[in-house]
Amino acid sequence: MDKKTVSKGFAIVVVDRGWVYIGEVEHDGDWCVITEARNIRRWGTALGLGQLAQSGPTDETRLDDYGTVHVPAHAVITIIDADRTKWTA
Repeated sequence: MDKKTVSKGFAIVVVDRGWVYIGEVEHDGDWCVITEARNIRRWGTALGLGQLAQSGPTDETRLDDYGTVHVPAHAVITIIDADRTKWTA
C-alpha cells in the first residue's frame, strides 16, 4: 500500500489499550488522524459500539473533547463508520 490517503470519513476508532474515539478520520499511511475528536469514555448503550455508530450517543454516553488525535496505524484495532447526522447537536 502506498502512503496516500486510504480512507476518510466520520467514524468510531478503537485504538490499542482501550481508547475509543469518534470524529473525522483520515487514515494516511502510517497514521490515523482524527480531527474534532471526542473520546468515548462511557458508551452508555445496551448494544455496544454498533448502537453508537448507527444511533448516536445516549443520555448515558460520556464524551470528552480531544481536538486532533494522531494514532499510529499499527495501534488501530478497528474503524466503524458512523452516522454523522446522529452525532450533531
